[in-house]
Amino acid sequence: METYAMLQTAAALFGLAALGGLLMAGIRLSGRPHPPAWLAMGHGLLAVAGLTLLIYAAVAGGIPQIAEIALAFFIIAAAGGAVMNLLFHWKQLPLPIALMIGHGLLAVAGFGLLLTCIIQQPLAL
Repeated sequence: METYAMLQTAAALFGLAALGGLLMAGIRLSGRPHPPAWLAMGHGLLAVAGLTLLIYAAVAGGIPQIAEIALAFFIIAAAGGAVMNLLFHWKQLPLPIALMIGHGLLAVAGFGLLLTCIIQQPLAL
């Protein structure tokens, strides 16, 4: 798979993960302590699939610098997601809203940078 296609596929996976993330944020902000486990697992699976593909693209073929910055944002967001899952969700504790918002903002920033890279891609490679 060529680098451009990997970036596009990763963006699609992150986009699907974002839909689940928005739904989970709405659930949490509506007063429920945490979303259903199936939704959290689906969100995490899609995000990790996108992250894995983006890391592979960076290592195997090299990616533009803007995509590398997006990758850094996604890695930090993934760490926040893992913390929320392992330290709060699985212990049936309410998810911290500040951590949830920070996680989402980092992911949105990474997604925006990745989309910018894809739009500029024919010029960059």
